[in-house]
Amino acid sequence: MASPRENVNLLFKLYCLVVMTLVAAAYTIALRYTRTSDKELYFSTTAVCITEVIKLMLSVGILAKETGSLSRFKTCLRENVLGSPKELMKLSVPSLVYAVQNNMAFLALSNLDAAVYQVTYQLKIPCTALCTVLMLNRTLSKLQWVSVFMLCGGVTLVQWKPAQATKVVVEQDPLLGFGAIAIAVLCSGFAVLASVGGLYTSVVVKYTDNIMKGFSAAAAIVLSTIASVMLFGLQITLTFALGALLVCVSIYLYGLPRQDTTSIQETTSKERVLGV
Repeated sequence: MASPRENVNLLFKLYCLVVMTLVAAAYTIALRYTRTSDKELYFSTTAVCITEVIKLMLSVGILAKETGSLSRFKTCLRENVLGSPKELMKLSVPSLVYAVQNNMAFLALSNLDAAVYQVTYQLKIPCTALCTVLMLNRTLSKLQWVSVFMLCGGVTLVQWKPAQATKVVVEQDPLLGFGAIAIAVLCSGFAVLASVGGLYTSVVVKYTDNIMKGFSAAAAIVLSTIASVMLFGLQITLTFALGALLVCVSIYLYGLPRQDTTSIQETTSKERVLGV
């Protein structure tokens, strides 16, 4: 049976890629813009709460459309939500982690430029990789390990001499911002093991591949950098440019499909048995 990725055409995949890239870049830029305003700031916890309420309303609406009738909708809620308290408790763990992660994003973007945040936040990739290795006993290919170390090196360069935004007049604490990103990265690495965050992300994960998601992340970094230069007067340094380039390349390398060595090993075993 063909997988969902094989059943969709290239145009739909490109659509997913473009929307995912624009959403990632626009979210970061908009959040940074609202957190650097000289007016009275809104509570980040309120924004996070409203976001989750909107997700809940959309999820309920999608479920109602899929069930087709009010009776089946009630039955589905009763069986899968109200009738499964243990499963509901399990879901509360990643939900709590995501709440901390989203609040840390607000704190980080209050103290770091959007481009610096976008690059540094990619540390979630090696964090997730380590979680899968240590907690799920998965293995990474040599290329993936190389890309992980390359990404860490790129983020180090970005933070070595951070680019400065000349149009931002509010007081910032880069150390606090980086600490917030570190907490968000740890939360992201753990939460990915439990659930997929975001409604649109679930569609992208279902119908696209790792290469497209990696390209989208790299494109979001580029767009965030361009927008930061135009909106916040970001001054690009050489170390920032080299670090961002390393991060983009490492994301692409990490997402490359692993070579299937099963058939090669089976062939080698047969040759040994036959004495070839």
